Amino acid sequence: MKRLIRLMAVALAALAMISCNSNKTRKALLPNISGKAGEVLVVIDKGYWEGSVGTTIRDTLAADCPYLPQKEAMYTLVNVAPSGFGNMFQVHRNIIIVNISKDVTEPGVIFSQDAWAAPQCVIRINAPDSETAVELFKENSGKIIKMLETAERDRVIRNAKRYEEHKLAPIVSEMVGGSPRFPSGYQLKKKTSDFIWISYDIQYVTQNILIYKYPVVEGENMMDLDNILEVNAEVLKENVPGMFENTWMVTSPIIKPGIEYIKYKGRDFAEIRGLWEVHNDFMGGPFVAHAFYSPDGKEMIVLEGFVYAPKYDKRHYLRQVESILYSFEWAKPKEKEEEAAIK
Repeated sequence: MKRLIRLMAVALAALAMISCNSNKTRKALLPNISGKAGEVLVVIDKGYWEGSVGTTIRDTLAADCPYLPQKEAMYTLVNVAPSGFGNMFQVHRNIIIVNISKDVTEPGVIFSQDAWAAPQCVIRINAPDSETAVELFKENSGKIIKMLETAERDRVIRNAKRYEEHKLAPIVSEMVGGSPRFPSGYQLKKKTSDFIWISYDIQYVTQNILIYKYPVVEGENMMDLDNILEVNAEVLKENVPGMFENTWMVTSPIIKPGIEYIKYKGRDFAEIRGLWEVHNDFMGGPFVAHAFYSPDGKEMIVLEGFVYAPKYDKRHYLRQVESILYSFEWAKPKEKEEEAAIK
């Protein structure tokens, strides 16, 4: 009996491996996605696009992106009629297909990936009429936004891993025990015993990642927004000077930062979003930060990404640094790395 159970387990594992390899092979054969980052193709009849269904989609996905210094839509929407949804459009990175027909017997929202290209996000809304389509979209708007955000983020992380600046992760890991994945072009700008500044600079645009740590105070709620911002103010004043004398980076008081507590791939962290500016100067822009405990609970670790792009929209640049924060991984023990290398 035990022998039979073992044989069944081996057979199931083999089938799972075959299925996994089959999926990988299929993905490898798919064409690469097209379209700009932050763009969503909406496949829907013109009449519905100009009516309540289109209005609902635009009000949600093209709403102002929060915590940016100027108005920018969360996503750029492109409408295509079903009759025009051919090969050229089927390889788009993000696709929402709205099927409104009396023939629909099972209304619902279907989420899928890599239907015609990879890595692709495809969302289908099936409804018998426009009223049902509006209800379905509103009921699932949170899931729809999350899937689009995850797809955009994962593409940045995938590219960061593929074109990684390998010299940076060991420097960060030495200080905090783990590191994000930094794409090629990012450079170390400053390093102390408890602070690291890494940046990517091109003309008119700078993308920056700050990493710092500080001791946990017993009895204090270290994940409280005000406590995080209080330490942040001290760190910025000491480590991030402006271009001129008596200038330094601060969190802008114009809009109080927002905080959300997130669990992502086994890590719990506080995500803070807001605006930054330079004390006694006119520079500024958006930032996003992740604050979390060290594995032993003795230190707080903060990863902060901020963007300065005075001539351009900032949504895309902020999403890129945000994705780098999400790529953080704890360093593996050396023995596990050796085992992985052998395998």
